[in-house]
Amino acid sequence: MRTTRSLVGNLLLTAFLVLIGLGSLRFLNAWGNQTHTVDGWAIALVVAAAVSAGALRWWPLISFAICTVAVTTYLVLGYPFGPILLSLVIATYTLARRERLRIAVIAAVIALPLLAVRLFTNPDALEGFWGLVPALAWIVVPFTVGLTRRLVVDAAERQRAETERRAVDDERLRLASEVHDIVGHGLAAIQMQADIALHVRDRKPEQSAIALEAISRASADALAELRATLAAIAPEGGAVSQDSRAPTPGLTRIADLCARMRESGIHIDLTITGDARTVDPAVGVAAYRVVQESLTNVAKHATERHARVGVQYEPDAVHVEVVNPTASVAPIDEGFGITGMRRRVADVGGEISVTSACGEFRVAAVLPG
Repeated sequence: MRTTRSLVGNLLLTAFLVLIGLGSLRFLNAWGNQTHTVDGWAIALVVAAAVSAGALRWWPLISFAICTVAVTTYLVLGYPFGPILLSLVIATYTLARRERLRIAVIAAVIALPLLAVRLFTNPDALEGFWGLVPALAWIVVPFTVGLTRRLVVDAAERQRAETERRAVDDERLRLASEVHDIVGHGLAAIQMQADIALHVRDRKPEQSAIALEAISRASADALAELRATLAAIAPEGGAVSQDSRAPTPGLTRIADLCARMRESGIHIDLTITGDARTVDPAVGVAAYRVVQESLTNVAKHATERHARVGVQYEPDAVHVEVVNPTASVAPIDEGFGITGMRRRVADVGGEISVTSACGEFRVAAVLPG
């Protein structure tokens, strides 16, 4: 479609240049100084210049050369100034827009002395520098305008490409964070239950069966949530979107999250204070992921399988806090999980702090709501 519009546009430009060039020839004999009256050769040169200017989009260098030779021949033969120069202006502008810069500059520099040849063949031409001014104007001015336009367009295209690249990177990071939280949480719970099953399989087979059931539930929940996340980014009508019925993570599901982690062997004290209410879905997801990632870290790294989870509703904010005992005094190594929590909270306009002091590891987030 774009190629068709381009072809039509160039044909219209060529037709315009031919019509205005030929239409004005009959009046040019009465204007200005010339040594040669308009004849068939003048008509041919006008047409050649117009056609070459119209074809510049496809062959900018060759078309510019043909147009320059046609205009130079027209002027050297002493025909009167006229719209043929408009073809040269358009040809020069298009050359600067579409040809490689180095080649375009060389071609424009070569065209200048060719156009100056008329100074030595036309006795009525201006002498010295003033005789060069028209040639400079027909080449330098449109070339400068075309080059400026080219630089502006190129800069806009680079900016657009950079914006698109950043958007893709942001989406990749968001997806990576989602998969990390979902898969990491599910695998941590499965590993704990698998360890329990292995530990008691001989002495307490019934406890081993309970652990295997917990593994089944944890894997099913993780798969359902992963499908729902992938469905959110899949193309409309994609196969991933079918079978994605997992509830959207949010503040109302934090109790279920804590219950699943209790099944994995972590003792969790959940406290919810204030008037519970519906918040923006993005805020709810951020709060859920903060608690999920914090409890996953407890399952993977904590020396004691115990955590306190607090959700406090205030008039204009929601406070979420996860605290667990720690014996580590080393600086906090903020890996992908903590970095993802910070990004999620920042994206919804909230604040988060991750500290380790007085034997406790604390993650506290304040979210708008």
